[in-house]
Amino acid sequence: MEHDALDAGEARYELVISVDARRSGQYSDADKPRMRERIYRVLETAFAQAGVGRDAVHMEDRGDGVLVSVPGRIAVTRLLGLWMVEVHENLREENRSLLVPLGLRVAMHVGPVRHDSRGISGRAVDLTCRLADSAVARQLLDRERADLVLAVSDSLYVDVVSAGGKFIEPARFSAARLALKEGEVSAWFHLPGRPAPDIGPTGPGEPTDPGEPSAPEGPSIPAGGPAAAPAGGPAAVPVGGPEAALAAMDAALAARAAAAAGRRVDDSDRGGDGDDEDGADRYMAQGDLSVHRNNVYQQPVHIGRVTGDTPRKD
Repeated sequence: MEHDALDAGEARYELVISVDARRSGQYSDADKPRMRERIYRVLETAFAQAGVGRDAVHMEDRGDGVLVSVPGRIAVTRLLGLWMVEVHENLREENRSLLVPLGLRVAMHVGPVRHDSRGISGRAVDLTCRLADSAVARQLLDRERADLVLAVSDSLYVDVVSAGGKFIEPARFSAARLALKEGEVSAWFHLPGRPAPDIGPTGPGEPTDPGEPSAPEGPSIPAGGPAAAPAGGPAAVPVGGPEAALAAMDAALAARAAAAAGRRVDDSDRGGDGDDEDGADRYMAQGDLSVHRNNVYQQPVHIGRVTGDTPRKD
């Protein structure tokens, strides 16, 4: 894009677009040129399909992405609407032949931009690049398994997106607060072809859901330690230790197996004194058998034998 010498160094309000590839660091040196070729093919074809001449926009190479500025004489709604639709369709076409699909994070903002012989600069450029690189944009792209995510600044949403237009649906955008190096800002996110994304907690420095319970204070319980007590009850503490609980459980299982087999358990099975009565023996378990961890009961369990109608105390 040509600029008059008189305009050199003067700030002009332009639409800034930042495009970044998903996980570009995972591409090998041999694959990166092909990735870059696909990005340029997607973007430049979309410009042509949206009726925006290639020489009408400024494009800078960013290695794993592209930085674009669009002069004010081109309607922002055309880039937000038709151009984004074409970018999405072109990207989907590229990905049909790829085992690992190419994902793009696109951000837009309108603000003062300065041009020089090396490219563009300004706070508007910085903000746009940070939106494309934000944790929300990255996580949405991965979590939703999407090909494309669009982030727009709050001012761009209020001034342009909220009014709607051809291929612009404000109801499909979701707002988020971002903690950037320059401070907190609001931004809006959109996944083309999908409903408004659900933006949850996004990592360190960003607030979590206030309804989410916080971790209790106090010393931590090591893995394999006592199980938590039932709601509203006291802490569950094993009586006699795990060995005693296991022995009680083994006796109960032996009694159940004997009853199912139609025979009584002899004294050696019980580990107690013999009983020569001819009546059938019945075994009774007392205690709370519902509180256990890894099949080790955590509440007092009593295994007793009842002979006939007279209970026997072991």
